[in-house]
Amino acid sequence: MTAKKNLRILSLALFIAIAVPASATIIVPETSQTASNAKTESLRGQQLMQRLEEIKAMDKSELTRLEKKSLRKEVTAIKKEMKAVSGGVYLSVGAIIIVILLLILLL
Repeated sequence: MTAKKNLRILSLALFIAIAVPASATIIVPETSQTASNAKTESLRGQQLMQRLEEIKAMDKSELTRLEKKSLRKEVTAIKKEMKAVSGGVYLSVGAIIIVILLLILLL
């Protein structure tokens, strides 16, 4: 066996070792409590978007320096809260490197 073939087999085994536990998660049916939480989160997200639109539509030329500063703080707080509400998919740097290496080796 050549080194290239061994490396391909090793990378495939590593890929399988990573992919199998990720796909073996337990899927729990959604209960009424989680459904109500999702509804309240979406309502809160809509309220936050509406407030951001109101701030964008404001005439800021008449505001004082302190009022502008408080608006900026409010906007950053709203954006942070929206990120927390929306969730998301996060990939670690190690996972990205492994995927890139696998693509390079297999292609």
